[in-house]
Amino acid sequence: MLLPFTPFGIEFAYRNGVFPMYDDRRRRMLWFQPDPRAVIPLDGFHISRSLAKTLRQGVFAIRYNTDFLGVMRGCADREGGTWISREFFEVYGELHRQGKAHSVEAWRGGKLVGGTYGVALGGAFMAESMFHYETDASKVALFGLFQRLNERGFTLLDVQYLTPHLQSLGALEIPNDEYMNRLSGALPLPCAFD
Repeated sequence: MLLPFTPFGIEFAYRNGVFPMYDDRRRRMLWFQPDPRAVIPLDGFHISRSLAKTLRQGVFAIRYNTDFLGVMRGCADREGGTWISREFFEVYGELHRQGKAHSVEAWRGGKLVGGTYGVALGGAFMAESMFHYETDASKVALFGLFQRLNERGFTLLDVQYLTPHLQSLGALEIPNDEYMNRLSGALPLPCAFD
């Protein structure tokens, strides 16, 4: 799929089950529609004993949309490199200003220590990435996202690819045709993230 890497192009892609990743070797944006697709059912977030303890102790404060670009910077700060290019910061920053891209943040001692970000369209949230500088901070942020989506009536949490980390939190793979059915049911919903 050849799409412009603009806020409009990103939204069009997500609405059609496609997402971007920058390929540093080819120095261009690539578009993906994996089959199967990874989702976290909004009734299926798994809380381990250690995460439950962290949540009970209130180690981290969960905030929404207070440092969107800080979350993106945290997600891009990876030893093995990142697909989050300068263009990602520009385009997703604009989507954030438009009220379509959102961050969920874990704070401790006045410092951003974990978070996740993605795009909300209707009742669908397409999570892009997450990071942590302290143990369990990204899990707490993802739990905060899960809570917010349930409170606001969302029906789809897309996490793109299944990883062992996401699987431990309840993520599973579904066939692309099932994903597209869920997406088409979620997009018309009048959900507001904020």
